[in-house]
Order: sequence, then C-alpha cells, then structure tokens
Amino acid sequence: MAKSAPSHKQSKHLKLYTEQPPKKVRSQLEAVASLPELARAFQAVTGWSLEYVPGSEANGPANSTWSAPVHAGPPLAPGLLTLAPPAEMGEGAGAQEATKKRRSPADSTAAHPSSLAPQFDSRSVQRLAGSIADVLSELLETRRAVWQREAELAAGVPLVPHREEEKHLAARLEAVLQAGAEAIGGDAMALYLLDEATSELKLRSAWGLPFDRLVAAARPLQGAIADLEALLGHAVVLDNDQMMRMWNVPEEFATVVCVPVSTPTVLLGTLWVFCNESRDFSGPETNILEVVAGRIAADLEREMLMRAGADGAGLQKQMNAAERLQRNELPTISPLIEGWSMAGWTAQAAGVGGAFHDWFCLPRGLLALAVGKADEQGVAGAMTANAVKTAVRAHAQYHRQSERILQRVNLTLWTGSAGDQQASLFCGVVETATGRVCCASAGQISVLRFHGDTWEALSQASPGLGESPETPFEQAGHELQPGDVLVVFTDRLGDAVNSEHRPLAESGLAAALRDKLHLSAEELVVAVREALGAHAATPNGRDRSILVVKRAE
Repeated sequence: MAKSAPSHKQSKHLKLYTEQPPKKVRSQLEAVASLPELARAFQAVTGWSLEYVPGSEANGPANSTWSAPVHAGPPLAPGLLTLAPPAEMGEGAGAQEATKKRRSPADSTAAHPSSLAPQFDSRSVQRLAGSIADVLSELLETRRAVWQREAELAAGVPLVPHREEEKHLAARLEAVLQAGAEAIGGDAMALYLLDEATSELKLRSAWGLPFDRLVAAARPLQGAIADLEALLGHAVVLDNDQMMRMWNVPEEFATVVCVPVSTPTVLLGTLWVFCNESRDFSGPETNILEVVAGRIAADLEREMLMRAGADGAGLQKQMNAAERLQRNELPTISPLIEGWSMAGWTAQAAGVGGAFHDWFCLPRGLLALAVGKADEQGVAGAMTANAVKTAVRAHAQYHRQSERILQRVNLTLWTGSAGDQQASLFCGVVETATGRVCCASAGQISVLRFHGDTWEALSQASPGLGESPETPFEQAGHELQPGDVLVVFTDRLGDAVNSEHRPLAESGLAAALRDKLHLSAEELVVAVREALGAHAATPNGRDRSILVVKRAE
C-alpha cells in the first residue's frame, strides 16, 4: 500500500491508500531446476548457447539467430527459447578472454565449445532446440494444470457443519473486529454490509460501539462518499472534522479508516476503524485492516456456503425420495393373463421427470395400457405426469372407449391447471379374450404393430393434452393375432438420425426388431432401447418410456 499524500502529525487532511502495481514475478522457468544444466550441456555438445527469455521482455538477445515460443498456459504470455551462435562466431577475442577469466578450468569445455564440441549445422541445432522448447511447454502447461486443479480440489472440499459450532457467527465476527482493532491501536471497529438492492449499508457487527447502534436504521449508500470510495478498492483515512462531515462518516471520532469488504466477485460492504485520538496510519497498518476485511469476507462466504449446502442436502434428500417414489409406482410385474405378456421401461433425464408407462386390469377381461410424457422435465414434468397417470386410472374405471378416456383426461388436465401443463399420451384398451385393441393417442407418441414379417405404424397425429378443453381424439381398432407384438414409446422418429446422419424412422426400428420378435417382452424392450439409443431421437437428456405388449402364439 502506498500513501498518496505525505503524512504529518499536526496535519488534518484526507489520505487515500491505493494499490501499488504488483512486483515482478519470478519466471516459471527458474523453478525448473534442470534447465541451467540442460543449457550448459547443450552448449557443450553443439557449441550454441541456449537461453530463455520471458514473454514480458524483449524478443530475445541481440545476438540470437533463432527462437521458439515456450507456452506456459493461458493467460501467461509465451516466452522464447533463443539460440546464439558459437562463441567464436558471436564474440570478439576480448569477450572470449573475459569469459575465460570468469570460469574455472572445469568449465573450460563449456566456455570454449568451438574448440572441443563437434560441429553441427544450424538446422540440426534448431530442430533440437525446438524439441526442447516443446518439452518445456508441455512441462509448464502440466504444472499450471496441476496448480489449477489443486486449487479446484481445495474449493471442492465439502463443508460439513458441526452440530455445535464453537462460536456463533456473531461471536466470531466480534472477535475478529476486536483483534483487528487492537492490532492497529483502534478504539472501535464496525462492519457495514450492503442490502440485496445495493442501496443501503446496515451495521451487522461492531466492537467498541454502543449496542443500540445495531438496531439503528440502515445508512443510504447514496451520499456515503467514504463508503463508495472504499468500495472502489481504496483505503480511506480521515482525521479532519470538516472532511468527515463532507464524506458522511457514520461515527464521530478523531480519526477513522474505511476499507472494503469483498470476495473476488462480490462487494459485501465496508469495514470502519475508529480512534479517539488524531493519528496517522501507515501502509502496514492498512494492510492489516485489509487482511481483517478478507477474514470477515471469508467467514461470511463460509456461512453462506454452509447454509446453501445444508439447504441443498435437504433438497437432494427430497429429490431422492421423489425419484424413488416415482420409480416404485411404475408397474414391474406383467398381469397374470394367459396368453399375454408385457414389459416396460422408463428413464428420467433428471432423476424425476415426466415420462411414465402403466398397465392395469379392468372388469370383463379388459386390460388398460398407457404411455405418456409431460412436455416439461424435472419436478414440473413429474407433477404433470402424475396428474395424467392418476386421471387415466380414474376415468378408465367407468369409460371403456379410449377416445373417451383421453377426452376426460384432457379436460381434467385443462381445468386443473393454469393452462401451462401439457403432455402426450397413448391410451389403449385390450380385450384379452379376442385380442382386439382400441387405442387413441395425443401428442408425440409412436406406436408400431408387428405381425409375422410385416409391420404397420399406428401413430396418429393429434394435439397434446392440455392445449384445449375441446380437442377431439380419434379411436382406432386393431386386432392382435397370436405372435403379434405392439410397441409403444414416447417421441416421434421423424428427426432421428445416427452418428452417420442416417435416419432411423419407423422403418429403421421395424428392421431392427423384425428378427427378434421371438424374444420375450422384456428382451424386446432391451432391443428397442438399443435401437433408439444409437439415434438422436432419445438422447440421455430426455425423459422417455417404452412399452411392449406381446400375445403368445
């Protein structure tokens, strides 16, 4: 810290402490212990001198004939690895003699490489130096990656709150304020933090001030010149009554200091130090204040992270419970109906989601099927899917026509929401005695029927559920013969392509399943998953469901 105005014990004036530019940082190449010996060995063998020049300096020594960049990783500028010709080519006799006097007999070979070292052409030497530059670049980039990764791992250490903290945050803040004030000889210290609107500064902790200051109204940030100056990154020192009134100091003391409290990305507020006597503050003392402000910012950030972590852990538990509940509600056991088997599979992109498959038995030997997906994903989609699934089970108890079930479910979803819940749904009713299936669908649902070596698409273009209370739905009747298979899954295949941009379409899926119809319903579900997984129709980031119904031969 450097003081912008000269200090005098009797003077009454404002002092602003501003940040000095950082000192020159030692080159990373200096930390490579083997580099000097490598340069000496290079010179002893080739006769050429090898030197590294940091990126912040010039382009290289004046006598260098070749250079190669050495990258240390962004945002550092690349340095240069330079080559200079042998001593007899680049130095005069006087320079060689001076070099000889500075070196010991043991270094005579390196000092006079031209006399003992073998001769190499310049291209070979440059290729060798270029390879060395590449190795140094990889070494420095690896070191920087390790340096960054270690910091990331340090930030990734989980914060586990102790059941009984040693001190409450209020006590910890007050202890820090007291220690900081006593370290620089202050009589009081106060912490003012910004509100969410960044319009006021409220006293949140203090030491050496009356307790009633904590219940006082917040100070408007507008007009608080000292606080605004501090939030710009300056340490403000005031020891003049007139200046204090002009700069809107919160307490009346002979000398006050104000420094910012902030994290690397967020301005939190200001830290004030108050002294009963007029005095000067040195650079080291203001540095101590900034350290105290940093400690306070770290404590506040830790407290916020602890609360966010606790809230996140509680929310994750609820999400896990919801995911488990949604998964357990999916049917897993095929109904004990002779001659029929079925299997399904549902995956949610975010643990909980809006896709589902369902089947249940109805009176008179009827079997109800349902496959649906909400337009939204996550929790919102799960709530919509649960509403649709419940409505299907409820309305199917007294309606035996698929289009009537869809109409009632659509009306239930429309009247029970604000108009922002929409979904796709396939609904089918199977007469298990005859194999007749009446089905209807809404939204993006694909349906395929396999019969021997032939197949047909039963998909119907229709608006989704929840778009209008008067949407008409069409019912289609089909008959499943012994050995027939019905495959229902969410999403259409019109835009599905594989890694080679070949479309899947319904014909592609049919071709993938044609030779596997002898498999069980469970195995057919796996086959459908594999076929869809190789195409873009059902990426991992999408909720999806599959239902396979097979009539035994």
